[in-house]
Amino acid sequence: MYNDEFELTFDLADAGPKKEQRRPTLPEPEEAAVAVPPVQETRETPVSAAPENTPASEPEREPKSAAEPQSTAPAAKDRTVLISGGDRGIGAAAARAFYAAGYRVAVFYHTNAEAAAALQKELPGVLAVQCDVASRASCELAFCAAEQALGRVDVLVSNAGIAQQKLFTDITPEEWQRMLDVNLTGAFNLCQLTLPGMIRRKAGRILTVSSMWGQTGGSCEVHYSAAKAGLIGLTKALAKEEGPSGITVNCVAPGVIDTDMMASFTAEDKAALAEETPVGRLGTAEEVAKLLLYLAGEDAGYITGQVFGVNGGLVI
Repeated sequence: MYNDEFELTFDLADAGPKKEQRRPTLPEPEEAAVAVPPVQETRETPVSAAPENTPASEPEREPKSAAEPQSTAPAAKDRTVLISGGDRGIGAAAARAFYAAGYRVAVFYHTNAEAAAALQKELPGVLAVQCDVASRASCELAFCAAEQALGRVDVLVSNAGIAQQKLFTDITPEEWQRMLDVNLTGAFNLCQLTLPGMIRRKAGRILTVSSMWGQTGGSCEVHYSAAKAGLIGLTKALAKEEGPSGITVNCVAPGVIDTDMMASFTAEDKAALAEETPVGRLGTAEEVAKLLLYLAGEDAGYITGQVFGVNGGLVI
């Protein structure tokens, strides 16, 4: 299954082995259909003609700064966001944030059909589609379903990912490949499917979700750290390539985020983790979601190729 970002290794200097975190087993996926909100058409207001006795001249206009760009991005109410791994944790928080801002929302989930259905009930009109992001064929089918239901994809949030704690010498070739397939190739698949439409429209936002271990490396999570570091490299290079097409590409790198992935942690465990964090607490999925929402908006049009840490100061 895929889950949003969460780490169990917190001592950046400790290279000792860590105990592997167990994850709950989730039910098999089921398809769910939803209603699609209509797209509202906007019209320009014509400029009134000057009075007859007034000499011909240019109509008065509001002063505009020469540095102020003209955005070609549609208003939020006319925009669609696609969020992979959107059924829980950071992904679900992002779905709620974009939904509240007026976006049409599609979420991809892997196996947790129950969580996806609950999100649809909470947010009427959200589209949930089962997708294995590691499979190109699955991504193509899911992306086609999202486009047919909601229209163009204006914002991609590539959030789906898996994690595993294991000594490097114990990682099997299959585990190594699976980590790369989900965390890195999954983003590659979704970016390649999303970009053609964005390039045609000369507008778009791509947001990837990496990890602080993608920035610094995590002991006993070498395969995870390598995949997430690759995601940062993808973000930076793609930002340079797609900038001329009006598309921005940015990355968010969460630290210790208090989601349901920490359900097995005791209050003492959480207190110890908070003490390790300079701000003295754990992060929330909502804080990450708010940053994603900002980076998807018109005000972030001059920001691209950047990595934003949401880690309370653990990585600076």
